[in-house]
Amino acid sequence: MAGFIAPEALPSQPRAAHAQIPAARVGWGFVTLLALAYAGTWLALLTPVLVTVALRVRELAPDTAAASLSLVFGIGACFALVGNPVFGRLSDRTVSRFGMRRPWMLGGMLAGSGALLLIALAPNVGVVLIGWCLAQLAFNAVLATVVAVLPDHVPPEQRGTVAGVLGMCMPVGQVGGTFLVQTVAGSTLMMFMAPAVIGSVAVLLLVLRLPDRRLQPGEVEPFDPREWVRSLYIDPRRHPDFAWTWLSRFLFVTGTAFLSTYQPFFLIDKLGHSAASVPGLIFTSTLVQATMIVVASPVSGRLSDALSRRKPFVVGAAAAYATGLWLIAASDTFTTFLVGVAVTGVGQGVYFAVDLALVTQLLPNRQRDAAKDLGLFNIANALPQSVAPAIAPAILALSGGDYVWLFIVAGGIAFLGSVAILPLRTVR
Repeated sequence: MAGFIAPEALPSQPRAAHAQIPAARVGWGFVTLLALAYAGTWLALLTPVLVTVALRVRELAPDTAAASLSLVFGIGACFALVGNPVFGRLSDRTVSRFGMRRPWMLGGMLAGSGALLLIALAPNVGVVLIGWCLAQLAFNAVLATVVAVLPDHVPPEQRGTVAGVLGMCMPVGQVGGTFLVQTVAGSTLMMFMAPAVIGSVAVLLLVLRLPDRRLQPGEVEPFDPREWVRSLYIDPRRHPDFAWTWLSRFLFVTGTAFLSTYQPFFLIDKLGHSAASVPGLIFTSTLVQATMIVVASPVSGRLSDALSRRKPFVVGAAAAYATGLWLIAASDTFTTFLVGVAVTGVGQGVYFAVDLALVTQLLPNRQRDAAKDLGLFNIANALPQSVAPAIAPAILALSGGDYVWLFIVAGGIAFLGSVAILPLRTVR
């Protein structure tokens, strides 16, 4: 494929796994396939988060839907916490003629698709919980290895631009997923499996074309359980900027988790819409948010590269997202709700584009542990999926079931994500 990767970056022989910082700029063919794989993974993972798991839980346990959904997402997020760094670490140490990343990408998508099939056929919430835990493990293995391609192949001066493109992938997956659910709404099986199949094909395209790094047997250290466990911890005192960036991402994503998890209930209980209309309404809101992200993400990523600045973009983006959540809290119609969603879209687009480029410059050991370190960082993406459902019932109980207060608190948490970036010293 012309333009897949710059000619000087193509390996003529197996590349050492502990490679130096890539110098050659990647081509747009490479960026396109990487983006398709990333979007496909989010399509398979986020469609259940946004729509289908909530509807399935409501179908199986209508009287305890909110509590059951919190249980499923909360426990499932714990498995995501494990999956991302562990599979990232395994990928960094994988000896295979197919490379370090590709086996985990393909295997993870196949396993995740099987887990979604289990949820679609589940007879009760307990089986839904098991299926979702397996899906979180599998899809987080894919995310850990796909994101590791960025520091593996993209030079630092191009990462803002490429990360800006990747920043569009999550909303594209969201829009694609909610659209697919609308078109196959009459079939529970298809609502789960259509996104999984399309996502798997997208990842397969990257797997077939990726000039993956290959680790030679002599480069793998003997397995030491204690060292392996220690490697899953990064000392914040030795790497304070990485720690602050992790905290910022955790706080920001916690704010987003309230919206993604409780949007269906907000539309039903606060704005008075019927359950049957929720898939269409979520598609509309997701489309609005995605449009803003698709506009903001590549522009901010490219501008961040041009100015050689990361911090101002991340700080402003988190503050913008918080403002959007507060506008949602104040909404009393679907139209005003969409205004708040649009503002969150701008904040999310800028934040994820520039913050991803930022963290690749702060990895403690890019040469040896890129996937593992990114996996540890991605705990900040997964942990909020457990934290938000854990604290949401308490907020709702204290507020008498008022979703306004739920989103006011969510906005405050997201705003703290902007404050956490301010202490960074090694990146401007």
